[in-house]
Amino acid sequence: MDMVQRRVFSGMRPSGRLHLGNYLGALGNWVALQEEYRCIYCIVDVHALTDMQGEATRAIQPNIREMALDWLAAGIDPEKSIVFVQSHVPEVMILQTLLGMVTPLGWLMRVPTFKDKVRQLSETEDTVSYGLVGYPVLMTADVLLYKANTVPVGEDQVPHLELAREITRRFNHLYGPTFPEPQARLTEFPLILGLDGKQKMSKSLDNHIELAATPEETRTRVGTAFTDPQRLRRTDPGRPEVCNVYTLHRYFNPDRLDEVYQRCTTAQMGCVEDKRLLADGINKTLEPFRERRREMVGRAGYVQEMLRDGARRAQVIARETLAEVRQKMGLSEEAL
Repeated sequence: MDMVQRRVFSGMRPSGRLHLGNYLGALGNWVALQEEYRCIYCIVDVHALTDMQGEATRAIQPNIREMALDWLAAGIDPEKSIVFVQSHVPEVMILQTLLGMVTPLGWLMRVPTFKDKVRQLSETEDTVSYGLVGYPVLMTADVLLYKANTVPVGEDQVPHLELAREITRRFNHLYGPTFPEPQARLTEFPLILGLDGKQKMSKSLDNHIELAATPEETRTRVGTAFTDPQRLRRTDPGRPEVCNVYTLHRYFNPDRLDEVYQRCTTAQMGCVEDKRLLADGINKTLEPFRERRREMVGRAGYVQEMLRDGARRAQVIARETLAEVRQKMGLSEEAL
């Protein structure tokens, strides 16, 4: 199978600067996939509109730039991958409309994340928008527009991809073979707990550490991390197995795990020293990333041109796909 056939699509909402959870999960995997697949990576700004409205949308443009900088600094290579902003290729919204004509409403209403969102909105007396209901169709259009046959996901995301596969099968049944059924590329996304040690690392919960944070900011943030709740005094032995700081050592100080475990369980190391060691490990690991990012910040024109070029390359694929879909659905040719 050649690189054109081995095509990956994945995207992220423009939430701004990324954090350690993003880096250890999706982003690191994306970088590795570039060596095996023809990758298409998209900043999905239209998706952001399902829960960002009014004044909140002012953050979208600066967030796009921050996310693009993090991607480039992490190793996403525009020479190997197509990198662009979703709305810069408007064909995706046309395909969403056409796919919506063959997607039963019941399929959309049963999506677990949709049900969760409805419950959240009902608690705030907010309403469910048409865009929120059709969100999975837009996700499907993202993938099918570029005829990607591989989508990197964690196991918890497989049900979402299965809906995209159902829509694909229904379209192909009605109009003939058109799209490859996207397959899940199951990836072990580690669950990175936040500094509270209880919930997944998240910007909205303010329990995160930004990749682009300064070393000083990193040390300050790590200093607020919760450790073993039963360790009340410096002389008490610690329990690394219940301490999220120790869990993070696995990623940032893997060569010192045994030392940390032994010193913690025998009370030779206190929590303050433990956190200082973790902060040093994070800063050392992220130093190359941060250096590349500082370089990219000074090349704003390059970042914008990279996104424009990515959109041009993506649009070549998108227009070809859309022309085929229009023809199979009996629509007239586009006006010249």
